[in-house]
Amino acid sequence: MATSDTLDRKFSILFDWFDRTEDGWLTHEDFEVMAGLFMAIAKPEDHENRAALREAFGRWWEVLRDAGGTDSEGRVSRQAFIGLMRSHVTDPKTFEHVVLQIVDALMQALDTDRNGMLSQDEYVRMYEALHIEPATSTPAFHRLDRDGDGAISHAEFRKAIEEFYLSPDPDAPGNWLLGSPLIT
Repeated sequence: MATSDTLDRKFSILFDWFDRTEDGWLTHEDFEVMAGLFMAIAKPEDHENRAALREAFGRWWEVLRDAGGTDSEGRVSRQAFIGLMRSHVTDPKTFEHVVLQIVDALMQALDTDRNGMLSQDEYVRMYEALHIEPATSTPAFHRLDRDGDGAISHAEFRKAIEEFYLSPDPDAPGNWLLGSPLIT
């Protein structure tokens, strides 16, 4: 696969993951369901991270809508989503306030022992909560644990996210973020 197609392929996979109603469109409802899945990772009393996750997914939907990505029925097609991911969501300012806000809140919610790292157990819990095939969590964990210390640091987690969303390199470790290698 040419590197110019790598991001489009990843964004298409992301579209499928976000399409919770499995109707071939993204809607505000799909983003609310995704926010709920992520919020469920945080403990009920973790109001700060739960709110941050809800707000970030809401902003993501607003970026798509406000950029003209919705049709007359308030839906976003795969093609529009991929285009807006490239042109708007991955813009550095937007990326920081949408995607990286999700990453930071998710990291804090998952890091139950508050050591600034994700253990393999904490990482697997994320896979289970987000309905990602758990059998892929161990290989993904080891790819994302770049320094091999048995944990994923906040910096390693952010780097993986940045690679998934921004890197055209089909071999980037961040491509394992949602499990098995996404680009084959």
